[in-house]
Amino acid sequence: MGLTIGVDIGGTKIAAGVVDEEGNILSTFKVPTPTTPEAIIDAIASAVEGARAGHEIVGVGIGAAGYVNRQRSTVYFAPNIDWRNEPLKEKVEARTGLPVVVENDANAAAWGEYKFGAGKGHRNVICITLGTGLGGGIIIGNKLRRGHFGVAAEFGHIRMVPDGLLCGCGSQGCWEQYASGRALVRYAKQRANATPERAEILLALGDGTPDGIEGKHISMAARQGCPVAVDSYRELARWAGAGLADLASLFDPSAFIVGGGLSDEGDLVLDPIRKSYKRWLVGGNWRPVADVIAAQLGNKAGLVGAADLAREPDPIM
Repeated sequence: MGLTIGVDIGGTKIAAGVVDEEGNILSTFKVPTPTTPEAIIDAIASAVEGARAGHEIVGVGIGAAGYVNRQRSTVYFAPNIDWRNEPLKEKVEARTGLPVVVENDANAAAWGEYKFGAGKGHRNVICITLGTGLGGGIIIGNKLRRGHFGVAAEFGHIRMVPDGLLCGCGSQGCWEQYASGRALVRYAKQRANATPERAEILLALGDGTPDGIEGKHISMAARQGCPVAVDSYRELARWAGAGLADLASLFDPSAFIVGGGLSDEGDLVLDPIRKSYKRWLVGGNWRPVADVIAAQLGNKAGLVGAADLAREPDPIM
């Protein structure tokens, strides 16, 4: 179908990239992310126009964090942008003159990995993104499954702990409160505060206090053998693996693809996730066990996936 543009809306920048049918990014254009909803739409249009220069483009796919309707046109709700029933497709089409589809950003990243990354060769995969929060995507029978209203696969807001920790979504005990970058930092701070003698390496990488611990410090300290950092990763992995075991009972995929910033740590985080997953998998000793594999496309997955989904037929048809 030709070249399409994928758009990734980040907290600090909006990136648009021209992507071919093999998932190769041919050119990119980035603009700062504005602070107002309408200015963000203008910025998306500007990034698209910048990326399309010199290319014949047949469509645009936009990855947006939030609930997107099944028609891939309207953002019902975005947690970080004041979009409520925002007709994003209509507005960007009016500014660019190109056909536009809107997709949840985690769905777009999942599709990118399935089509061009770690999911190649699989028909049934579940993707989770372990970043600041926890997102995901469902591909069953080579199709991205959005659900009846388009808002499926919000895995981060499965309630893992009744009356547990308060989540930013307003609920309590959500999975992302126990398996995410925020959770990892919380675990490390709690442990460093309780047993500072076990956290000397970790504390030295920050300002010397538990409050000064950041995610990058935990990774560096864990690779140096810091007990508190290693234990923090194990705690995150325990919750992540338990959640994957529940998802296996629901979807029975051939593979789980783990993406997001935490997956960049490789086996430091993936090995304990695999162990926890097998520990909690019902009938795990007597059934086939899905692979738990690292994503391959990194922060390009969402852009590439959104661009490719612009070539996919309307899921309503």
